[in-house]
Amino acid sequence: MRKIAVVPYDEKWPEMFNAESFLIKTLLGDVAKNIHHIGSTSVPGLSAKPVIDILLEVHDINELDKYIPAMVNAGYIARGENGIAGRRYFIKGGDQRSHQVHAFSVGDIQILRHLAFRDYLRKNRNIAMAYAEMKRAAVLLYKDDAHRYSAFKTNFIEHHLQLALIYLER
Repeated sequence: MRKIAVVPYDEKWPEMFNAESFLIKTLLGDVAKNIHHIGSTSVPGLSAKPVIDILLEVHDINELDKYIPAMVNAGYIARGENGIAGRRYFIKGGDQRSHQVHAFSVGDIQILRHLAFRDYLRKNRNIAMAYAEMKRAAVLLYKDDAHRYSAFKTNFIEHHLQLALIYLER
């Protein structure tokens, strides 16, 4: 069973993203249009689960399916859409998860949502710190239950995602 841990920001997270991004680009070649560091590990100073979240933009999500064996050979487990239509989701590290890849076709609304929330947290330190406090509370309550841990944060994330999207429109 995977235990959830929220740890202080680690200066190595951007380096870990860069290394994995290079690996993914090497594996996928021109199929990979853009690779972004998202999630809490992409926000300097923010406490997080020590899992590097990667947002992969591809020209055609169905084309990516041909590269699943290459991702598996690189240590990833393919999870298909995993609850989000149009996504391909990969995890690395098993119970000691180190990386997650969320892949979408260029132009998918999920790309905008992920990047808007990341950028909003980067620009609003006080909100990022409130989010860190919420994550610490969630892990105290639900360290053995990833679904409840995530559900505990849902209202906060949705509220601030809406603010991030409004901010983006301005």
